[in-house]
Amino acid sequence: MKLAYSAASPYVRKVTACAIARGLDGQIERWTVPTSDPALVPVNPLSKVPSFVTDDGMSLYDSPVICEYLDSIGDAPKLFPNPGPARWTALRQQALGDGIMDASQPRRREVALPQDQGRQDYIALQQSKVARALDVLEAEAASLGMLTTIGEITIGCALGYLDFRFPHEPWRPGHPKLEAWYAKVVALPPLAQTMPVG
Repeated sequence: MKLAYSAASPYVRKVTACAIARGLDGQIERWTVPTSDPALVPVNPLSKVPSFVTDDGMSLYDSPVICEYLDSIGDAPKLFPNPGPARWTALRQQALGDGIMDASQPRRREVALPQDQGRQDYIALQQSKVARALDVLEAEAASLGMLTTIGEITIGCALGYLDFRFPHEPWRPGHPKLEAWYAKVVALPPLAQTMPVG
């Protein structure tokens, strides 16, 4: 198996964290490739990371698909619960964590550009999405487990990305329950071994 990899991508971190949680990380070759490299296009026409190639040569993208594939192989406990309320909760939490990353990653580029009113409005809109998501997670923090679902792993990666790219906008004030949960799970192997760099 082969993973198109960037050590700074929160989505790549999510895939790698899932691989660690499922005991598959040692079976995956990391392919560090810039998204501008034409070699990535045959694997993913969107030319994005993460992109993944299975042992039988099938290409998979993006992180939700790759993570579900990893959950389908191996013998470790599943990160995607069986159909029912627990599954919908995990998938919703995955969407919320992905949404935090979706609102945060492009905003980092926007702040480096000339700040006209349209750009300022866009940045404020993305900030408000993250703020609302954090408030929902604070309300649900007591029900979060120890990285046992795809939702919890995605939330952990999203909070880590905020720490990594936006330390000047601390998310912990006003979210003490979420802070306490994150302090516990960030020390677990899926997050501790995948700290972003770059």
